[in-house]
Amino acid sequence: MPSTKSSDVLAVPQPEESLGVPVTGEELCVITAPRSQQAEQFRVLRNSIQALNPDGASHTLVLTSALRGEGKTVATMNLAAAMTELPGIQVLVVDADLHQPSIEKSLGLPLRKGLADLLAGGVSLDNAVRATSVPGVSILGAGTLPKNPSQLLGSDRMRTVLDKLRQNYSYVLIDTPAAAGVSDASLLGAMADGILMVVRLGSTPRQFVQQTINVLESLGGNVLGTCLTGAEEPDTTGDY
Repeated sequence: MPSTKSSDVLAVPQPEESLGVPVTGEELCVITAPRSQQAEQFRVLRNSIQALNPDGASHTLVLTSALRGEGKTVATMNLAAAMTELPGIQVLVVDADLHQPSIEKSLGLPLRKGLADLLAGGVSLDNAVRATSVPGVSILGAGTLPKNPSQLLGSDRMRTVLDKLRQNYSYVLIDTPAAAGVSDASLLGAMADGILMVVRLGSTPRQFVQQTINVLESLGGNVLGTCLTGAEEPDTTGDY
């Protein structure tokens, strides 16, 4: 996706403009099909992450994949919704894919100024974040796509923003580009508290996934584990 044209100036988001937009995408199962087996699996993932954080400290987590199309954005939004089912949990989803962002699209929201504008000094943090119709879930969209995403994402300003977000949210989930394609996931993974690899069953060779994990760890990332998508399992929720 090319950088946003100068004629396509994005508006500053209004803090509550997204509250009235319902989530309808079937892939966001925790929201649209909360009793489904798929939704339960995201709750299992949530519980595993919570178990790694017994003190309840604020955490920043990067979600990435080895290749495109493995479902990381869907996994990010479902995990966010599952987390906020727990009392007192506030989650911010950050679209740090400054190449092909998709968080706003997945929620049916208009494109607004966001992370790139924030890092470039074109909008304040308070003005860039939007609440959503999912209780407890806010988003920071990608914003105006820059010519050099890595320059912004690897900056000291990015570290400062993450430190600020830790103070305001229980979890900050950062959706990044596929790690094998560009360096952005590695840059952010080294800044974040942990990395979750999203892997689509039957899509990416195991060896390739392991190589990507090795690279992320060698550059300072803390890979917590993997989230497997595309697995077909019988829905047994009706048996209980």
